[in-house]
Amino acid sequence: MKICIPSKGPDIQDLVDERFGRAPYFIIYDTESKMTEAHVNSTAGAMGGVGPKAAQFLLNQGVDSLVTERVGGNALEALKAGGIMVLLYEEKGSTVANAITAFLKGNLKEQ
Repeated sequence: MKICIPSKGPDIQDLVDERFGRAPYFIIYDTESKMTEAHVNSTAGAMGGVGPKAAQFLLNQGVDSLVTERVGGNALEALKAGGIMVLLYEEKGSTVANAITAFLKGNLKEQ
């Protein structure tokens, strides 16, 4: 399973970004291989429609779940239509590594 966490930087020790579509990076963690990949969010600076564009990027990457603080309505619709589960992670000031741990422990609720 692949999970994605919006991040302020390219490393799992960087902070989780509270935004989805405008986060500078997406960290994708594969629960089987235990590997992470960092991707620059090329849509972060776009004028509008960033949520659905970011959702399409995650679909293209084969992501199964998104772990985030919040998702806008258009992005949420696009994610759910693509079969991506949206899990809320509301621990302000936490690292991507902390978010991964919370996911693995099953401590997150679905949006």
